[in-house]
Amino acid sequence: MAIEVRIPTILRTYTDGAKAVDGTGGKLSELIDDLEGNHPGIKDRLIDDGDLRRFVNVYINDEDVRFIGGLDAELSDGDQVVVLPAVAGG
Repeated sequence: MAIEVRIPTILRTYTDGAKAVDGTGGKLSELIDDLEGNHPGIKDRLIDDGDLRRFVNVYINDEDVRFIGGLDAELSDGDQVVVLPAVAGG
């Protein structure tokens, strides 16, 4: 099962500069584990205390994972996952 993961600039040091990488998994948590196996260190930037970090937004096909199951959100072959760091300031 191939899933495209779009990587924000700030995390591209873990993907050797790649803007997008492929991963596998039936759930978001499995995909993140797969990413960690291929790009060590990236999981710690996404997960804290067993849940998504507060200032990291993840979308599956334009749906915010926080509204479709979080780390248990289901994935299908061909899905696109986008990781976006939250931006704050004023």
